[in-house]
Amino acid sequence: MPVCDSHTVQLTRVSTYFKYMMRGGLEGNWAKLLTREGKFASVHKITHISMETDVLAENRHLAEHNHDKLHGAGIRSVDVMGTTGAGKTALIIKISKALMERGLRVAAIAGDVTGQDDFDRFEAAGVKAFNLNTGKECHLDAHLLDHALDDIDLGGFDFLFVENVGNLVCPADFPLGTDKRMVVISVTEGDDMVRKHPMILQGADVAVMNKMDLAEYMGISVERVKEDYRKLSGGRELMPVSERTGEGLEALVEALLG
Repeated sequence: MPVCDSHTVQLTRVSTYFKYMMRGGLEGNWAKLLTREGKFASVHKITHISMETDVLAENRHLAEHNHDKLHGAGIRSVDVMGTTGAGKTALIIKISKALMERGLRVAAIAGDVTGQDDFDRFEAAGVKAFNLNTGKECHLDAHLLDHALDDIDLGGFDFLFVENVGNLVCPADFPLGTDKRMVVISVTEGDDMVRKHPMILQGADVAVMNKMDLAEYMGISVERVKEDYRKLSGGRELMPVSERTGEGLEALVEALLG
């Protein structure tokens, strides 16, 4: 398969990861890659999986493969999860610029069901980006990321953000193989977010409460959210951040590099 030299990779699955695994992997997985120049290339990877295979276990196995692939290329990586509107894209852009000021080469994979809005925002901000569409899936998985990494020059950067599809339910059980998993919630989503979504937050290496500049206008108890997270995580602290004012960004960068 020819290497795609564009910064755009669009992956649409005809036979989805979950479905083909439940059917015993008879069809494999078809993918269509679209470049900026409008060229298409069909790729086919076959994975032999018995009907008894645990979907989550297989995803973990593929995640380990991705982790080894990224580490082998000397790349640090972060899976960024959160609802649509939590500020994931804007936050990644700010962190990316801070990392680039330190001399790191940064790239971002924009994961979405469809479209390329976040990809365009990354590119406009000067962050090398790759667009990854799931088609119908509500989350990225290790299999999808594996396909995407096959068509990216891993020697071109040092730090990779993978922006997951926007929700706080589906991505929880599907690690991608990144070094860290970061969950972003915001003050605009209410003070019950930790209690409503314990699974994804419990599995996070870094948990962020974004849009702190709006806290006083939203009428929520920020301290209540922080306390909920302390109880859930065994004493770890939720990181208050404002992408707009810069509050907490330096501490967040250090947490991701640590």
